[in-house]
Amino acid sequence: METARVLVAADKFKGSLTAVQVAKRVTAGLRRVVPGVRVETLPVADGGDGTVSAAVAAGFERHEARVTGPLGDPVTAAYALRDTTAVVEMAEASGLQHLPAGVFAPLTATTYGSGELLAAALDAGARTIVFGVGGSATTDGGAGMLAALGARFLDADGKPVGPGGGGLADLAEADLSGLDPRMSDVDLILASDVDNPLTGPKGAPEVYGRQKGATEEDIATLDAALAHYASVLGPDQARLPGAGAAGGIGYGALVALGARFRPGIEVMLDVLGFAPALARATLVITGEGSLDEQTLHGKAPAGVAAAARAAGIEVVAVCGRLALPPEALAGAGISRAYALADLEPDPAISMAQAGPLLERASEAIARDFLL
Repeated sequence: METARVLVAADKFKGSLTAVQVAKRVTAGLRRVVPGVRVETLPVADGGDGTVSAAVAAGFERHEARVTGPLGDPVTAAYALRDTTAVVEMAEASGLQHLPAGVFAPLTATTYGSGELLAAALDAGARTIVFGVGGSATTDGGAGMLAALGARFLDADGKPVGPGGGGLADLAEADLSGLDPRMSDVDLILASDVDNPLTGPKGAPEVYGRQKGATEEDIATLDAALAHYASVLGPDQARLPGAGAAGGIGYGALVALGARFRPGIEVMLDVLGFAPALARATLVITGEGSLDEQTLHGKAPAGVAAAARAAGIEVVAVCGRLALPPEALAGAGISRAYALADLEPDPAISMAQAGPLLERASEAIARDFLL
């Protein structure tokens, strides 16, 4: 029988394990049952939080910069660089993780630091930038990001509008003439698992505003402010897929920075070198914290499984909780899923003990697929 070669290409289990930790635990569980099994690990991400970590695990160099956080305070943000390709994660600068517990600023949170982080990547010599957008604390249409790169957003008195999406209601003039000229020479790839437009029933404020602390009144205010902002900058781009990503930062990148939108997992699999790793594998193990309906719409496990199925390689998944029936898994190209909830039904205990439970689940995979 041919020696099994396993590729572990899983995303993080949000709140309990990073993608790197998932790979280590799966490997440990497999080797407890089949000590000599050949395992290659390629932690993956879909453009949201964890994207820089996945790039670093794949051999990119980690760089840090001090930038403006979503509330205006300085934060330390990381990006990844290999040769002239940078992976920049907007959540590193403008993500929910930078908000104190229970503190939200739906109307004033800014993406200014994301613009500073893009500039830092340019300073380091980046010519291609994969801009992963997701996990944002912001709904400012990318205005803060553009301001950090040299744009000016002025009210009727010629003064800069206030920070965040709320301030855009006062916008009278957008002056993009001062934008960093280096941005026009860079291949900027907007990597996201979100294809929402900027505004409306499927727009950024309505769909994602509540998780950033927005009330119903705030959502209406933000939607109107972003619609006004788009009427000044360019209404056509507001309807493009990805314009509503990360509080509309996708729109700012599309309308003013010449970005091109690609599904985040597709971009990241290219950048991380997934195809050559897949060619070496006889079994792929993917996964994330929750395998559910959202997984099927551009999340990392679906992207991994689609690529593996196209190559004729079997895929199994690990997850914290499983909310997909077997036929949905099969449709996504996943033979079987192993959920930690089946080993420990209490969610709090399951998250606290995710590492050891994942090793046990991986022992079961080894028994079922490698012996």
